[in-house]
Amino acid sequence: MAAFLRSKCSSVGRTLMGGLGNNLFGAVNSSVETVTRPSHCDAICQVMFSFSFQQIRTFIQMRTNLKVVDNSGAKRVMCIQSLRGKKGARLGDTIIGSVKEAQPRGKVKKGDVVYGVVVRAAMKRGRNDGSEIQFDDNAIVLVNNKGELIGTRVFGPVPHELRKKKHLKILALAEHIV
Repeated sequence: MAAFLRSKCSSVGRTLMGGLGNNLFGAVNSSVETVTRPSHCDAICQVMFSFSFQQIRTFIQMRTNLKVVDNSGAKRVMCIQSLRGKKGARLGDTIIGSVKEAQPRGKVKKGDVVYGVVVRAAMKRGRNDGSEIQFDDNAIVLVNNKGELIGTRVFGPVPHELRKKKHLKILALAEHIV
């Protein structure tokens, strides 16, 4: 990316990035150049600079940390494998994960390998009516290998797309369906 900015945006790129040395963002001793004439690639440099700091929401893949939203005893799970395909898991898909944080007297312990159904995902998903749904966090509900829930309650909102994936028990126990 630094080579792209250096070739396309000459002095404007160096001013925005703080000097394109070995460290991209921290040129403490370098002097800031002043640009007197506006360049046609000012907008390109600003778009590239702002895009590099935005968080891109993608599939739930290996090593993704997920919040557990049931009362099974786990608080946080790290995804080991997505059972959907190569790219990763989306809403309603099943994953295999390892429990990273757990409550003291829960049904699952830290280090257990568990199955889970994704009930909230930060990646946008389009609906048939043209709207899109996106959550703030990635969350799962723990299930056993047969697909039965481990916990007895589901906290927070869940999407109604789980009905198409045959997770009706999750919808029945959920607080809110969006």
